[in-house]
Amino acid sequence: MNSNKRPDSMERITTPELAEAFIAEQVAQVRAQVGDKKVLLALSGGVDSSVVAALLIKAIGKQLVCVHVNHGLMRKGESEQVIEIFQKGLDANLIYIDATDRFLGLLKDVAEPEKKRKIIGGEFIKVFDEEAAKLEGIKFLAQGTIYPDILESDGVKAHHNVGGLPEEMDMELVEPIKLLYKDEVRVVGSALGLPDEMVYRQPFPGPGLGVRCLGAITRDRLEALREADAILREEFDKCGLAGKVWQYFIAVPDFKSVGVKDDKRYEGWPAIIRAVNTVDAMTATIEEIPYEVLHRITDRITHEVPGINRVLLDLTPKPIGTIEWE
Repeated sequence: MNSNKRPDSMERITTPELAEAFIAEQVAQVRAQVGDKKVLLALSGGVDSSVVAALLIKAIGKQLVCVHVNHGLMRKGESEQVIEIFQKGLDANLIYIDATDRFLGLLKDVAEPEKKRKIIGGEFIKVFDEEAAKLEGIKFLAQGTIYPDILESDGVKAHHNVGGLPEEMDMELVEPIKLLYKDEVRVVGSALGLPDEMVYRQPFPGPGLGVRCLGAITRDRLEALREADAILREEFDKCGLAGKVWQYFIAVPDFKSVGVKDDKRYEGWPAIIRAVNTVDAMTATIEEIPYEVLHRITDRITHEVPGINRVLLDLTPKPIGTIEWE
């Protein structure tokens, strides 16, 4: 039987009881597969890698080595959350690398979106490889592959999992959630005790804020984007939109306009709100945001975030606009 095909008899995991049964089964399988050897995992803080990490910690504890690379393009508080939950909460064997300067140095003056993605993806693999090479006795590589990844490709999630490990490392894959759909991964994550804000975290591209800080990335504009995005998320949480909208974020383009602040001319960037709903990410509709919420978000962003003096709303469905701007 092809182990990459979901058996027809496999029940959809919708309840904590079904999730517990799945966890118990996977814990036994992982222990049988791994024995007393070490497993390496790139822990991004996304839903899939976080659930795999929590599952493997339950199965093999400190034999799992998690590597979290902060490329400096994370949303506000995300790397801190990974450390808080995994290192402090679950006592994980976690290696944290702050590679912000390295990534932003390579991205300096690079405006072309595809080139930015390649630099971020390629450098991520390099940083991960360097860390992996320092470790002894790693025989397995864990990945947060899920069933839609297998259906879409040949089972390798090259775009955001680690696809570039050196040949001589010759690792066997551990993919405990590869037969699950995204909604099932979330149920399993909750059953493993991960907090809702991690389990129900909205999709976030591998290059992170790198593709939302449009054009060539500068530190000041990236910081403005991070703060504006945090305000949007906070306000969506407060008014109940967070649970209703599939993906919502801010994009900040590389141009300024004139405004007035403290009775003086004030040049600043616009923050563009994007909020969409979709079933499969192939098409997307625009979520209606009440005007009072938009006014509150605008007021907060323009007053609290240095460098931003306008807030715009993107009303374009997909097609014709893609979900991300770059």
